[in-house]
Amino acid sequence: MEYIFKGDSIMAITPISEPSSSAAASGAAPWQAGHAVWQLGFRPFYLLAAVFAAISVPLWLASYFGLLAGGLQVGLGWHMHEMVFGFALAVVVGFLYTAGRNWTGLPTPHGAPLMALVALWLAGRVAMLCFPGVAAALIDWAFLPLAAWPLYQVLRRSGNTRNLFLVGLLALLALANGLFHAAVLGALPLSLSVPVQAAIFIIVLIESVIGARVIPMFTRNGAPGSTPVASPQRALVAVACMAAAAIAWLAGAPAWLTAPLALAASGVSLANLLAWQPQRTVRVPLLWILHLSYAWIGIGFALLAAASLHLLPASAAFHALTVGSMAGLIIGMMTRTTLGHTGRALKGGRAEAAMYWLIQLGALARLLAAVGPAALAMPALLAAGLCWTLAFVLYAVVYAPYLWRARVDGREG
Repeated sequence: MEYIFKGDSIMAITPISEPSSSAAASGAAPWQAGHAVWQLGFRPFYLLAAVFAAISVPLWLASYFGLLAGGLQVGLGWHMHEMVFGFALAVVVGFLYTAGRNWTGLPTPHGAPLMALVALWLAGRVAMLCFPGVAAALIDWAFLPLAAWPLYQVLRRSGNTRNLFLVGLLALLALANGLFHAAVLGALPLSLSVPVQAAIFIIVLIESVIGARVIPMFTRNGAPGSTPVASPQRALVAVACMAAAAIAWLAGAPAWLTAPLALAASGVSLANLLAWQPQRTVRVPLLWILHLSYAWIGIGFALLAAASLHLLPASAAFHALTVGSMAGLIIGMMTRTTLGHTGRALKGGRAEAAMYWLIQLGALARLLAAVGPAALAMPALLAAGLCWTLAFVLYAVVYAPYLWRARVDGREG
């Protein structure tokens, strides 16, 4: 099986030590292309995504409760858009740049080109917050095509056709983002939730494909005595069911079609997970977070089936997919890839376990806010926001030095 992160099985026993400050700086200032933070995509995008996540949710809650003054444009549309097209896509791009270099052996954007892409992403966040309109739409939309093009070039030059579909999914995400902006500007009679939900489904498909490749391998390497079974055929069926359920939901298909498709997607994804032996990972935080977060995909599609039958609000399903699955897998892979690609041991400690539990508790609280008693909705919403914020603050505080400094083993990246 092809793997994404080289050396996953041996990093945990590699002796390491922290580099000196001069080595960490690589002789360059942070605003210079030679600084360590600009050497591989995960470094700036993970750090900025974590900081943005820690700021944006409290900002949205302050607006929601009427506590936000001034001219900031923090409505529901902003919240939906920025959590998906701002936060999540920064992590996706940083991850794919890092994985793409390992898949192909060719360099993905680093140095000055990476600095330019990060600057464009930041400009998009500022524009969406402070200057909504045509200019903000163009700045925000431009990021994804410009970020996807170098990945396409690297995959094409290397002949790595197996992963070209990811560029196609990025193109679909760019299309969804364009539809969102067209709806905001009044050029398209479309609910803002439709392109955002489409983007969520696309990111879940990316999670499902990548998860089916790496979670069994990580489990086999990191959980003694485990024998996870990876079935490419079942993984393909899961993706097909998810895509069919997503299309049915977005198209407004009747419940008799949408509900069975969503239940099938839920059942097959959970069958995948059970074959990977999640019970063997309970003592390994870097593993159980991936298993538990992947389980939320199955839970999310089961809730989607209920929502199509009008048994539950749709927000329950989409927050299960975004907070439980997306954020859980994001923080699990952010910690894992940061440790591995800075030359550190692949071992989670108390800080990592705290981040993981905070995200999972936040997912449960957000689900309670959607389906629980009305009296608990507001307290649960606040609890979910607090858990989310603390998780990403903790990541930023603990992992910023790792992302900012050169690899401890002296290698590139």
